Amino acid sequence: MSFLKNDPASKDRRRELRRNQTDAEKVLWARVRNKQFFGLKFFRQFSVGPYILDFYCPEKQLAVELDGGQHNLPEGKEYDAERTAYLYSHGINVVRFWNNEVLCELDGVLERLTQKANPSQPPLK
Repeated sequence: MSFLKNDPASKDRRRELRRNQTDAEKVLWARVRNKQFFGLKFFRQFSVGPYILDFYCPEKQLAVELDGGQHNLPEGKEYDAERTAYLYSHGINVVRFWNNEVLCELDGVLERLTQKANPSQPPLK
């Protein structure tokens, strides 16, 4: 049987990634967990097809990816483009932030995430 979302075969890897979060993932997770971001449910390390997403909101079909420096290398850019195309083909929008954006400019990140997740919402103050 083929699983599009949360394939049991990737369960151990997803669990490992949740246990070993980056600092940026910890910071963002503290702001979106338990429906505290506009009442939206986010999951950490959610798999879609062959990919494990950093964060996923099924209600909005929105993937949130936090990228480190390896994503700025040619092979990282190519991989991300393939991954994004795959997710788009399944109706999932992707928003990407650099780890340092989350760590240094969290309010700006949350503002951009607000516009992606809830475009009718007035800007955060």
